[in-house]
Amino acid sequence: METNVNYTVVGAFVLLLMTFTLLAIIWLSSGFSDESFSRYLVYMQESVTGLSPESPVEFNGVKVGTVESIELYPNNPHLVQLLLNIKSSTPITTGTVAVLSSRGVTGVTFIQLKDDGTNLAMLKAAKGQRYPVIKTAPSLLVRLDTALSQLSKNLQNVSASIQSVLNQQNQHAIQESLQNLQLITRNIAANDRHMTQIMRNTASLTQQFTPMVKMLNTQILPQSYELLMKLNLMSENIAQVAALLKQNPSMLVRGTPPQKLGPGEKP
Repeated sequence: METNVNYTVVGAFVLLLMTFTLLAIIWLSSGFSDESFSRYLVYMQESVTGLSPESPVEFNGVKVGTVESIELYPNNPHLVQLLLNIKSSTPITTGTVAVLSSRGVTGVTFIQLKDDGTNLAMLKAAKGQRYPVIKTAPSLLVRLDTALSQLSKNLQNVSASIQSVLNQQNQHAIQESLQNLQLITRNIAANDRHMTQIMRNTASLTQQFTPMVKMLNTQILPQSYELLMKLNLMSENIAQVAALLKQNPSMLVRGTPPQKLGPGEKP
């Protein structure tokens, strides 16, 4: 009877010890952390090749969580639905965007979160939704692909423009313009001697005019000015005589009347 009781006690002790051991393992595997996490949804509009569950989620380079699940969005197969498990202390706002990133060309693929600063209000789940939805932005590879596609289109447009300019009719016009330019150049070269002679004659004529200009400045202009001054004085005298005759016409016969004597003067 005592042996059976001892076996029961030993068995209970072993079960209790195994239970505590299992709980300790679970507690140790949790990393001694009691920090809470929140779930967020992200809908990617591009391929998520390289991304897998447990891939890191970083906010400005700091790890804040992991990717919990990856699946196609049932209502739109062009979208990939990601469920993120992020620390509740992470400031996820309505301005936060998620970008698919990679460390190097063949590095680890992860989700990069960043805030564009447009709105600092904390992100909450919309009415009828279970989890808040974080906006997305195109990855670097998508942006490069878009830029290369646009560059290719621009090059095609430039090529088409060049071809339209260099069609047969325009080529003939350009060739004719070049021929005319060549003809003008030849004419200028042929008339180079005549142009040189004209320049020499112009210089000689300028030298001949120099003494004439000097004489004009030193002799003719001063004499002309003096003559003009005399004519001006003469015209003033004539004007005075005309005024006197208008006042006393008898002056033509009698002459000018004698001046009146002053006080004490005798004739």
